[in-house]
Amino acid sequence: MASVDSLPSGAVTPASERLSRPLDSIDIPHKQVKKICCLGAGYVGGPTCAVIAYKSPNVIVTIVDLNKARIDAWNSDDLPIYEPGLEEVVKSVRGKNLFFSTDVDTAIKEADLIFVSVNTPTKKSGIGKGYAADLGYVESATRHIAKVAESDKIVVEKSTVPCRTAQSMRKILESNGKPGARFDILSNPEFLAEGTAIRDLFAPDRVLIGSLDTPNGRAAAASLADVYANWVPRKQVITMNLWSSELSKLAANALLAQRISSINALSAICEATGADVDEVSYAVGLDSRIGPKFLKASVGFGGSCFQKDILNLVYLSESLHLPDVAEYWRQVVEMNESQKRRFTQRIISSLFNTLTGKRLAVLGFAFKKDTGDTRESAAITLIKYFRQEQAKIALYDPKVEESQIWFDLAEPGVVDDVTALKKQVTITSSAYEAAAGADAIVICTEWDEFRDTKLDYEKIYATMNKPAFIFDGRLILNQKKLEKIGFKVECIGRSRLEESFE
Repeated sequence: MASVDSLPSGAVTPASERLSRPLDSIDIPHKQVKKICCLGAGYVGGPTCAVIAYKSPNVIVTIVDLNKARIDAWNSDDLPIYEPGLEEVVKSVRGKNLFFSTDVDTAIKEADLIFVSVNTPTKKSGIGKGYAADLGYVESATRHIAKVAESDKIVVEKSTVPCRTAQSMRKILESNGKPGARFDILSNPEFLAEGTAIRDLFAPDRVLIGSLDTPNGRAAAASLADVYANWVPRKQVITMNLWSSELSKLAANALLAQRISSINALSAICEATGADVDEVSYAVGLDSRIGPKFLKASVGFGGSCFQKDILNLVYLSESLHLPDVAEYWRQVVEMNESQKRRFTQRIISSLFNTLTGKRLAVLGFAFKKDTGDTRESAAITLIKYFRQEQAKIALYDPKVEESQIWFDLAEPGVVDDVTALKKQVTITSSAYEAAAGADAIVICTEWDEFRDTKLDYEKIYATMNKPAFIFDGRLILNQKKLEKIGFKVECIGRSRLEESFE
């Protein structure tokens, strides 16, 4: 067999570095991908395929979506997604080898490879409600590919899906495809973190490609690996079977969320004992077996993936008659919700056991900094609790659109709730405006501009009602510095200064 260095192409990972398929199983002839179509112009499809176009100048990439407004935004100077570095990538290749279109059929017909990157929300009704993934969009996209495609296609499952979804897609394509058109199914899960997505795409820890262990399946995997090989080292492109690839995505998110819930559980103990959760996480993170990442205590994790994927894992475990496994993973989500309730109760007790009529300045609405994404944001839950306590909320976020905030806060199905909502919630244009006349500041998102090195907290203190409280749900503030100004500061994972042993 030829040496790794001498092989011209293929999904090649050195045998000494891989735990999946042997090298000779994928060193086979395969098709060169010249045109790519991505179905779905959202948080995954948009950035991923923009970077593919940027790094692969010889590949034509077309991102399609039925939402004309979204496609128009991608073709404008105001992109529909905020992600550091994304704008530069898109504008450098848009109109050259990167295109955004609503002409789905033409893009499918012309493509050699099709990414299916559509939404897979948690089901809101029926069997599996609140846990299982709703695969309606995936099925619809798959059926449309079968209907339109006139030649062989490599179909890549990019959305986060339950195990064995690729099998369902394959059955749909084979049952509905036109004569002479063959479809090869791949799983290529994304491992992007919002806020660092472009950096993650430029230098991924790994690229997983799952395929059937057949000559056609391995050839399809090799074709996709060639695309990534334009910038990703071969040793980081891992090929495996379809089901392992699908489960690896769910497992990665579940384990990351588990770490956050673990440190958040310890933060409650820290508050009760006088320990400092930052010091505990630092000490624990120095253990090379554990490491420091995802050990930052907070008011809770959010985003589109963690909760959805864990609940998906819970449903999968129940479906496989593994109730103990299901309950184990369910507790990760329950701890996350418990952290929000506990933080809210701390705010209420600190503000003399009532929030009625009090103005709370909520800083941050995105689920994390450097993104405009609000899905499962802790701020949504906290504001819901504050409203129930009859508080007045002044909200500021530097990136989230006002329309998105109203959409997230409005109770579904309650016609006049927006009217009631706007009586309690005010969206402001700055942190200073939000804090003016407030009884307390609540930090919900760790935006850098909220740090005490950026904001003039002495100026803010002068405009607030006294005693002026700050509740730091992201551990980004210097507690002692703000106490010296006059604030009463409450931080996740730390006891009150007056209750400490110092």
